[in-house]
Amino acid sequence: MDSAARSAGAVRAGRRRDAAAVGLPLGALALMLAAIFTIRPAAFSYFGITLLFKLAVPLIFASLAQMLVIMLGDIDLSNGAFVGLISCVTALYLRDAPARALLIDAAAIAAYAGFGLLIHLRALPSIIVTLGMSFLWLGTAILLLPAPGGVAPDWLVGFMAWRPPLLPLPIWLALAAAGAGHFVLTRSSYGAVLRGAGAHPRAIARAGWSLPALRAATYAGAGLMATLAGVTLTGLTTSGDPNIAPGYTLLGVGAVILGGGAFTGGVVSPVGTVVGALTLSLAGALLSFLAVPPTWQPGAQGAILFLVLAGRVLIAEVTP
Repeated sequence: MDSAARSAGAVRAGRRRDAAAVGLPLGALALMLAAIFTIRPAAFSYFGITLLFKLAVPLIFASLAQMLVIMLGDIDLSNGAFVGLISCVTALYLRDAPARALLIDAAAIAAYAGFGLLIHLRALPSIIVTLGMSFLWLGTAILLLPAPGGVAPDWLVGFMAWRPPLLPLPIWLALAAAGAGHFVLTRSSYGAVLRGAGAHPRAIARAGWSLPALRAATYAGAGLMATLAGVTLTGLTTSGDPNIAPGYTLLGVGAVILGGGAFTGGVVSPVGTVVGALTLSLAGALLSFLAVPPTWQPGAQGAILFLVLAGRVLIAEVTP
C-alpha cells in the first residue's frame, strides 16, 4: 500500500512539474500579448492576431523537429539549413513538377534518417555530424537556387492566407501540432518507447526494441517536421531562399528548452515546445511595437528564455 501511495505521489508530482513547465512559457506569452494589446488595441482582432503569429507557423514545425532530436539526447545544428533547402525545392518544383518536389523531399527525409542511424551506429557526436549536415543542406540549396527566387504554388499561398472560422489559421495550426504531438509522444505506447530510447536506451533494448530503428524513425520524423516548416515558410514568402531560415536552428532549441525540454534525453513537451515557439516569435513583434531596433530581438528572446528557465529552477526547488 505504501509503495502504491509513493508511486501515485510521484505521478502527481511529475504532472505538477509538467504543468509548471508549460505554464511558465504560456504565462510569458500571455504577458507579451497583454503588452501588445495595451499598446495597440487594434491588434486584438482576427486580422491583428493573424499578423502577430503568421510567421510563427514555420518556427513551430522547425521547433518540433528539434524537439524530436533533443528527445534522443542529441542536438541538431542542421535544422535551419534543411528548412532553407526545402524552401528552395518547394519554390522551384512544387508548382510545375510536384512529383519531383515530393521525390526530393522524400529523399531528404530519408537522408535525415540515415544520418541519425550513422550517429547511433558509429557513436558519433550529433553536434559534429549535424554541423556537417548543415553544410550539405546549404550547399545543395545553393546549387538548386543560387539566389532567392522561384514561385510558390497558388494553392499553398492561398492556404497560408486562408481565414478559417473562429480562430486565425496560425492558432489552428499551433493547436493541431500541439495536440498531435502530445497524443503521439505522451499518450501513445509508442511515444513512451521513443522517449525511453533517449532516457533509458538500455532498458528499451532489453525490452526487445531495436534502437537503430527507433533512432532512424525519430530522425525521419524530425525531417518530416522540418519539411513542413520549409513548405509553410515558402507559402508565406511566396519564393525560395537558401539562407532564409538559419536562425531556426537556435530558435528551435530555445523553444524546446523554454517549453520544458532537457538535453538529457527523454524529457520533452510537444505542447510546451509549441508555446515556446509562439513566445519566441512574438518577442520580435513586441519589440517593434515598443520601437526597439530589430538588432535587439535576439537579446530579448534570450532574456525571455533566461527568465523562464530561472522560474523553472525556482519551481523545481519548491516542488516535492
